[in-house]
Amino acid sequence: MKRPKIKMKVIKEEAGYSAYTNVGDDFIGTQGETFDELKEMVLDAVNLAFEDKGLIYTIDEIEFTYDLASFFEFYKVINAKALSQRIGMNQSLLAQYIKGIKKPSPAQTRRILNGVQQIGRELAEIRFLF
Repeated sequence: MKRPKIKMKVIKEEAGYSAYTNVGDDFIGTQGETFDELKEMVLDAVNLAFEDKGLIYTIDEIEFTYDLASFFEFYKVINAKALSQRIGMNQSLLAQYIKGIKKPSPAQTRRILNGVQQIGRELAEIRFLF
């Protein structure tokens, strides 16, 4: 059997996080109070789902995708106000997206993602003097 790629969708819930995916006709889902606990639960759930096929995954082989609220919860170091200014988006609107009050359109989601990825590329290029 070809080793399936695992892409878990992560959502911030009131009391922790949930993650789920479909692999073919199989649904894999779990939850955890913290993101670290969620990762452990995801690994257990994925390996249990593929136990009968003799496949064992590591956490590095599982891709996580996030909703906006979860992303900003995981990466608190990213300042939403500064990001909104950088991408030319109303700060209040971005805050509503992050809190789940409003749902961004695909175009707005790409705009936010492009801004975050640009920051990531810039940070990857930084060199400090020794």
